[in-house]
Amino acid sequence: MSTSLGILLIAGTHERAHYAFMMATAAASLGRKVVLFATNQGCRALAADWSSLDEVGRDAVIRRRGVTGLGELRDVAVELSIRLIACEAGLRAEGMQETALLGGVEVAGIATFLEAVGEGQMISL
Repeated sequence: MSTSLGILLIAGTHERAHYAFMMATAAASLGRKVVLFATNQGCRALAADWSSLDEVGRDAVIRRRGVTGLGELRDVAVELSIRLIACEAGLRAEGMQETALLGGVEVAGIATFLEAVGEGQMISL
């Protein structure tokens, strides 16, 4: 069995969110178990409406250049059963409500993320 991958998304920029989902979907497509945990401003990437990310206009630019956009990557992440977790404290810190999240996103703490990744690899964006 391959090593699990935990992605910790702290930043609220489109660039970081996009790359977190690129990394997550690539790893999952290779058969790895992936957990994406967003906290603080990174929680905006897990909102149903992710237009509050900084530099959100970048999405249209990269799509015109032939790069998959964030909306499509999020759809693929759901299809690949990537575990998406929004940090409960991070949501509170950003003044976000759980109801604003994309369907299927769990709300939990860092201990849940660490337990889910286990001995796997972790990256932070």
